Amino acid sequence: MNFKQASIQAIITNALKEDVGPEDYSTLASIPDSKNVNALVLIKQNGIVAGIDLAEEILHVVDSSLGIEKLVEDGQKVNQGTTAMKIVGRVHSILKAERLLLNFMQRLSGIATATYQMTNKIAHTKCKILDTRKTTPNLRILEKWAVLQGGGVNHRFGLYDMVMLKDNHIDCAGGITSAVENAYRYLKENQLKLKIEVETRSIDEVKEVLATQKIDRIMFDNFSPEKIREALKLVPNHIQTEASGGITEDSIVSYAETGVQFISVGALTHSYTSLDISLLIDIA
Repeated sequence: MNFKQASIQAIITNALKEDVGPEDYSTLASIPDSKNVNALVLIKQNGIVAGIDLAEEILHVVDSSLGIEKLVEDGQKVNQGTTAMKIVGRVHSILKAERLLLNFMQRLSGIATATYQMTNKIAHTKCKILDTRKTTPNLRILEKWAVLQGGGVNHRFGLYDMVMLKDNHIDCAGGITSAVENAYRYLKENQLKLKIEVETRSIDEVKEVLATQKIDRIMFDNFSPEKIREALKLVPNHIQTEASGGITEDSIVSYAETGVQFISVGALTHSYTSLDISLLIDIA
């Protein structure tokens, strides 16, 4: 990811305004502005690191004169005790950036680690792990990037880059066939080249979706692995398949081994555990 792009810069700028406000008065009041220090970003838990390049950008936004040495790369597997980064420069600048830097690194590394743990479990299959739109508002670009660092695959980014007809769309449109026909007609009339995915809740709905001959991907929502195997026998090779709905690290292998192509997991970005990372000032 290009961390200098406008959206990332806006995230950093707004986050610093939220955290620092007019100034870091704790540091100003207690430490001379002229003091220079060395600082270390320390990994305190095994996992996949994500946010190294973003941390560097945050530090440069706060103070472009800071010296930064990156000792690990984004997406790298790290162990407890690893030093991820060394920083040299004004203590005021380092302390001003500290919390924002750690907040992002801890959360993004948590997402990357959770994704890696799931992808590693199903590495013996051809199935891919997808994220969802269940992300922190305004931080989706970073959280979906973290999924990539853990070996996952991004689903649609928003409501605009794919048509996904879920239960509420289907119910409000008067059924699957009506929803698909409406969507197909709309895309054609508006010259939009978007793929259509439809959520199904039963084998009968799978059959109805396939009968339209107008879809690109079919989602099996809250199907058991046995029901997915039954459904896959009906789906032609040119239509992609996705399993979704409460699939966990404990159950994901049984789903991946059905032969389904994708498994979407909202928990990657809404129920992960942050990786423990800290910043230590070297007083010596």
